[in-house]
Amino acid sequence: MTGSGKTEIYIRAAQECIRRGKQSIILVPEIALTPQTVHRFLARFPGQVGLVHSRLSEGERYDTWRRARLGQLKVIIGPRSALFAPLPNVGLIVADECHDTSYYQSEPPFYNAVRTAQEYARICGGVCILGSATPTIQQRYQASSPQGTECGGGVRLLELPKRIQTSEFSANFGGLPPVSIIDMREELKSGNRGVFSQALVDALEEVLKKGQQAILFLNRRGTATYVFCRECGTAVRCPRCDTPLTYHVEGQTSNIGRSTFDLRCHRCGYTRQMPKKCPVCGSDQIRQYGLGSEKVEAEVGALFPSARTLRWDWDTTRQKDSHEIILSHFTAHRADVLIGTQMLAKGLDLPLVTLVGIVLADVGLNLPDPFAAERTFDVLTQVSGRAGRSSLGGRVVLQTFQPEHYVIQAAAGQDYAAFYARELDYRRQLGYPPFNRLVRMEYRHVQATKAESEAQGLAAKLAKWIESEDRRETTLIGPAPCFFSRLNGLYRWQIILRGPNPASLLRGKDFEGAALSSAPSLSRGASKGWRVEVDPVSLL
Repeated sequence: MTGSGKTEIYIRAAQECIRRGKQSIILVPEIALTPQTVHRFLARFPGQVGLVHSRLSEGERYDTWRRARLGQLKVIIGPRSALFAPLPNVGLIVADECHDTSYYQSEPPFYNAVRTAQEYARICGGVCILGSATPTIQQRYQASSPQGTECGGGVRLLELPKRIQTSEFSANFGGLPPVSIIDMREELKSGNRGVFSQALVDALEEVLKKGQQAILFLNRRGTATYVFCRECGTAVRCPRCDTPLTYHVEGQTSNIGRSTFDLRCHRCGYTRQMPKKCPVCGSDQIRQYGLGSEKVEAEVGALFPSARTLRWDWDTTRQKDSHEIILSHFTAHRADVLIGTQMLAKGLDLPLVTLVGIVLADVGLNLPDPFAAERTFDVLTQVSGRAGRSSLGGRVVLQTFQPEHYVIQAAAGQDYAAFYARELDYRRQLGYPPFNRLVRMEYRHVQATKAESEAQGLAAKLAKWIESEDRRETTLIGPAPCFFSRLNGLYRWQIILRGPNPASLLRGKDFEGAALSSAPSLSRGASKGWRVEVDPVSLL
């Protein structure tokens, strides 16, 4: 359960580890969560905690590395890179929010830090704790099914079914804040064309009157998700990725202090000014459409001019220590409303927050990826868990255009068991993990025809290998363009292998002169433009 006190368990496990003369590694999914975790551990282990993450200076990183190697630090905290701190005697590894895809290295060398942590602890003879209110389907299956040993079993399931906070409010609602599902289709029918439903506006007004705090969550950045011509329908796209550019009101500032770029690509970072005329038909009817975190912040300001707002997304956290500054300001109640993306959903404990508004719960739900439902359920459940973490109580207002969807219903009730049962059944029917394993092979090239021909050629080879080796249990999916078919000027095609052990089909094989590694893991990928991922977390 969210708010059940798992951080205290990590701290007590680290205490026992230190008592035995060993060191601990505490992994968190993102830097945004690090300051809060560090403060809690520093209070228990003063002078013995080291911080590792990518935004440290070289001097800070070296000092931590040296002290860790000498055994002066007993606890290392950080995202996945902290796993490689040179501790001499590791006895405990914790992966907090172990479901989070941030633990997956999505560029070569590919690796999953959670699985790596499990193997590292086994090698060291230590203990690995995976903590989450929404573990992945594979992790939950691994811990509860006899067949889970095929996925690297030996996992013991320990449940924390109740929140720590006990109050009249939590007693009435089973420890969870009540969730109101708002059908935005009905809001449109009633004439409400705004970002917020009437229920969310009323809830915000009540929170502000009481001097409490609210979180507004939307997993999209910017002000509008695309810009288009109302005359001919042409959308302004990134020339390198062929995806719609996102409109940002704030733009980027030049040396003379003037905003120079309004449109940005969230895939490759390309920027440009807002066009005055359509490049196709010449019309000046250029409009923005869609919704992002900037737009939500602007709407709050328009509805509640006296409300103090903070925005927490990638655009506001690019500077060093910006995560900690924003979080400390909000914790000190220097702001009333915190608006942000998925960073808000990860492990934050904010007692004054009595309202969580999920502006659009459907974001990402309908992507063509077998893991899309799981990712959406995770983030909705986690962000809902930020409310009602004190005796003040709380509530969640969840806005959606698909209120009947099983993911929305399960997330609203924080009913992991119901979601797990249904999603596991779907995975079983479709032959996806945990019942099979996947290998994703992606080819990138500047020429679209070259990318397609290479993918078609390799697919033909794979089909022959499957037939010649009588691997009827291995399925070939594709080749097909990736969902994001062009990225940073490169066209992308992919092939998926699905089966009990599809990686074994590739070991020792030659891809146009580039032999794949025969090692147990093929996560490094192959040369000649091919990238190979074993057990990917996304097929997009």
